[in-house]
Amino acid sequence: MRCVRTWLAFVLLGVCLPCWCQPSTKRKVIIDEDAAGPAGTAQQAILLLIQSLQTEVLGITVVTGDAWLKEEVAHTLRTLEIIGRTDIPVVPGAEYPLVRRQVETELWEKQYGSVPWVGAWTPSGYHPADQLGEMPEGKPTTKPLDEDAAHFLVRMVRKYPHEITIYEGAPMTNLALAISLDPEFAALAKELVFMGASLNPKTDDPEFVNAPRHEFNLWFDPEAAHIVLTSPWKRIVCTTVDISLKTRLTQELIDHVRAGNSPVAQYVGRYARLRGQYNYLWDELAAVAWLDPSLITAREARYLDADLSRGANYGSTLSWTEQDKPQIIGPPVEVQVDLDTAKFYKMFVDLLTAPAPRP
Repeated sequence: MRCVRTWLAFVLLGVCLPCWCQPSTKRKVIIDEDAAGPAGTAQQAILLLIQSLQTEVLGITVVTGDAWLKEEVAHTLRTLEIIGRTDIPVVPGAEYPLVRRQVETELWEKQYGSVPWVGAWTPSGYHPADQLGEMPEGKPTTKPLDEDAAHFLVRMVRKYPHEITIYEGAPMTNLALAISLDPEFAALAKELVFMGASLNPKTDDPEFVNAPRHEFNLWFDPEAAHIVLTSPWKRIVCTTVDISLKTRLTQELIDHVRAGNSPVAQYVGRYARLRGQYNYLWDELAAVAWLDPSLITAREARYLDADLSRGANYGSTLSWTEQDKPQIIGPPVEVQVDLDTAKFYKMFVDLLTAPAPRP
């Protein structure tokens, strides 16, 4: 069902729309992503947020994480060209974490054990930072904004104080740099919504069996995560590994999206891939749950941070309840615990197959 057609039909019938589909006052959002591509969890989350009639995407800031910054920027620009949304600025950010370095991480792995996924540093797909790698969708002809992500983020929250949701699907380097530039950045945002952290996931996935508190976005730049999670946000919502593992990208879902006629549907249908046994909808869940919080059926409050000890647990998730939190800690985090999976999958397909909203 197409969202716009649904809207017209509901209006004619005098029926109220689901909140995620309403073309009412738009919700301002900046998307911060490690936007590997084509398709994949980051690009699909970007598309879900763009496709919603209730959002105004002010920009997409990019940071090295799952892939190198330069190639992520190129994939994002090309995605926007394919779907006809080059009006949305793409803003390059940090190319490296604040402290962690590849060589040091390799030495750390020799002492404490290998990490299955190290993003842009993963040996099987490694290439230098200044190279694009494969671009099956073609190279972009458009250019990114001539501004760095941290300054863009600060400029936007100053322009629209208390109105902007920061959607974070990546290591938090760009946000940490924005906070360092402007200590009022977090307080000036409306809220932070992020995919990250791992508490006690129930899984046989080797990435988490021996290291249940390991989660890539916090682990890749722990110092940035610490800065962000201890800053004075008015509200923080977190999609953890625990709840993300309850989702799967399946061939059936891809086929449902591919059946759509929109440029977005055709892009996802062509480039989405199942990669091995585990195909979680990490960033997509964080995006859709922000659009319609009612699909989250259980939540709990935790205080979160990243382990900076530089030992075996460097980068792992730290968490506390209200009763056992330390004296120096950030605001409470709304942690998503369970979801209506069928509703999530339906929204995933409906949004990606809907006609593109007008800029």
